[in-house]
Amino acid sequence: MSSPVYIQIHNQLRKNIEDSKWKVGEKIPAERELAAEFNVSRMTLRQAIQALVDEGILERRVGSGTFVANRKVQEKMSGVTSFTELMQATGKKPASKTMSYHLTIPSQTEIEKLQLADGEQVLRMERIRYGNDVPLCYEVATVPAKLVEHFSKEEVTTSFYRTLEEKANLYPGHATQHISATKATEKIANYLQIKRGDALLRMTQLSFLQDGRPFEYVHTQYVGSRFEFVFEK
Repeated sequence: MSSPVYIQIHNQLRKNIEDSKWKVGEKIPAERELAAEFNVSRMTLRQAIQALVDEGILERRVGSGTFVANRKVQEKMSGVTSFTELMQATGKKPASKTMSYHLTIPSQTEIEKLQLADGEQVLRMERIRYGNDVPLCYEVATVPAKLVEHFSKEEVTTSFYRTLEEKANLYPGHATQHISATKATEKIANYLQIKRGDALLRMTQLSFLQDGRPFEYVHTQYVGSRFEFVFEK
């Protein structure tokens, strides 16, 4: 099974940045140029760029193009709390709608973050998360395929953390989280019932089990007017 084309392009673009072909703050070539260079449609090229934007490696500037992102100030939060637990703790009824759910070849970033061996596949799922039937966030979660091979789709998408604890005796430990601001694309705006360009809080989270193994890599976009993060020190 070969990597999806957009993942191959993602990996090459990331390598270009790591090799300093494009430096921090520098504008990368236009989508039409890159699409021609890789001999793919602009839709496929855009998918690869969006993955790098979600990872915080690239950033879009309205009216200017796409640039290599500057390093952002990072705030570390301790502990791992599932979305279901978070909603219940705030008195809201949690719910999810799964938009996609499939096994696939991981990107280079996912291989590194999840410490995957050669040839390992991942489960990648897109979900819209709700609190009291109001859409709060859109997330793309990636987990090692072997970790969930004995779980049903419902067990994974309904409450993944609870399934890990009850079915596999595996307990989430700590997580690293990176939060930044972004704006809703037309696709995300439709999913979250907001306007294109509305403010979103983007969080990238890598979660670890208590034994130190990374088990989940998630990109989440929260509706800024419906969600807030509280930091305690």
